[in-house]
Amino acid sequence: MSGTVSSDPGRTLRAERAHATRELILTAAERLFAEHGVLAVSNRQVSEAAGQGNNTAVGYHFGTKADLVRAIMRRHAAPIEEIRRRRVAEIGDSADLRDWVSCLVRPVTEHLAALGSPTWFARFAAQVMTDPSLRPIIAEEALSSPSLVRIVEGLNRCLPDLPPETRLERAEMARQLLVHLVAHRERALAEGAPTLRASWHDTANGLIDALVGLWLAPVTSPAPPEEEQP
Repeated sequence: MSGTVSSDPGRTLRAERAHATRELILTAAERLFAEHGVLAVSNRQVSEAAGQGNNTAVGYHFGTKADLVRAIMRRHAAPIEEIRRRRVAEIGDSADLRDWVSCLVRPVTEHLAALGSPTWFARFAAQVMTDPSLRPIIAEEALSSPSLVRIVEGLNRCLPDLPPETRLERAEMARQLLVHLVAHRERALAEGAPTLRASWHDTANGLIDALVGLWLAPVTSPAPPEEEQP
């Protein structure tokens, strides 16, 4: 007898079915969360939209709603991270701020373009970003991205004279602009409304221009405190 372990067709089939069910649930949840908000959508609604007769399917496959949100984020994180890695490798140790801003923006827009239309990920991410209980999930995923850490380091090297508190403030501004601008375009595409730019590539161009201007904007020194009146 050889030491080869025979495969179990039944187990393989069950695993394939479970994977297919998970994918259906992820797709349905992403769409519903994007269109209605995470807290407004129940597990029952997600199960029904995914074509699952069992209303406990979401809990069985993913656990809590936060776990489901995290699974959706990770579903997109892998292809976005791959684009980031490639772009970071291409620019090396560039001292050009625009190169690093491009590495921040284009992986997201390239991923959305590759998905075709309609997409829901940008609106889903915007919903999660504005929910205080779920926003830490985005921070956790960002910290787990080696390429994103390198981008932040590259941005900081290009802005040595920017005060630390201003750098943090503008990083938050940049994050908000990136998340909500792409969500705005995605919503317009889904609704058949006019868009300001003809493509995701052109949208990235405009966003990169704006973010470079944001990072390089002059810094107003804080006004001295007013003297107390007698």
